[in-house]
Amino acid sequence: MAMPDYVEHSAGATEIGKLSAEAVVREYEIAAKEIEVMGTELMDLVKQCETVTRNALGVTEELKETAGRYREEAKRVFQQIENCSQVTAEVRNICNDLREKIAARNSATKTGQA
Repeated sequence: MAMPDYVEHSAGATEIGKLSAEAVVREYEIAAKEIEVMGTELMDLVKQCETVTRNALGVTEELKETAGRYREEAKRVFQQIENCSQVTAEVRNICNDLREKIAARNSATKTGQA
């Protein structure tokens, strides 16, 4: 690996100093490139998160719509139950009225026969 272009040997540096400095700067450069790769991988993860977020927002809208449909169904069932209850109450009242009329006729008939 060539020495990075952001460094250059100083005039008067010894051969051992140059070799040592080159070895160290190469290790730093390798680490710097790995850090850049991590940054690229991180950006890929960010894009994945953005996709998941968009999908989650779409699902959230679907869930809101589903909840709305459930509420409408609950309202329909509620009204149907109340209507059935009213019809049942009317039937009971009619039956009671008929019973009273029948009882009144029976009483009148029995009174007229006596």
